[in-house]
Amino acid sequence: GLLSVIQRLKGSPEQELRIVLLGLDNAGKTTLLKRLASEEVSTITPTQGFNIKSVHSHGFKLNVWDIGGQRSIRPYWRKYLGSTDLLIYVIDSADQKRFEETGQELAELTEDESLVGVPLLVFANKQDLVTAAPAAEIAEGLSLHTYRDREWQIQACSALSGEGVQ
Repeated sequence: GLLSVIQRLKGSPEQELRIVLLGLDNAGKTTLLKRLASEEVSTITPTQGFNIKSVHSHGFKLNVWDIGGQRSIRPYWRKYLGSTDLLIYVIDSADQKRFEETGQELAELTEDESLVGVPLLVFANKQDLVTAAPAAEIAEGLSLHTYRDREWQIQACSALSGEGVQ
């Protein structure tokens, strides 16, 4: 999960990492961020703009930029990509109607020159729902195996329960 990617990225603790957290609206980005920060996740409202949170985890300071995923906000995503150490992309595993849309957004993002070589962690969120597609199926649908210019990993999780997040 997140910790193994971070350890490979920086090796030694006491480092600061800039993480951009993206995904379509309602994928669970803010819930995931609150879960990482050990905050209450019972009431989450849609992100208008962005949230920035510094999370201390296993000796690392993670500066996480959680940017809204509404269609009207997505054109601004690129403005936040500079100096990114890790891209976390969150997918609602149960919203299969939007897999094509989320795949297109991810493909366009990873082509951005600011993200060349930046590791990608995909959270296949909402695995607690019976309609959730398995992470392996999502990875296949997103053609993650074709990403040769970066390290990538997909992680099944439920931001609500916390399972698979750390």
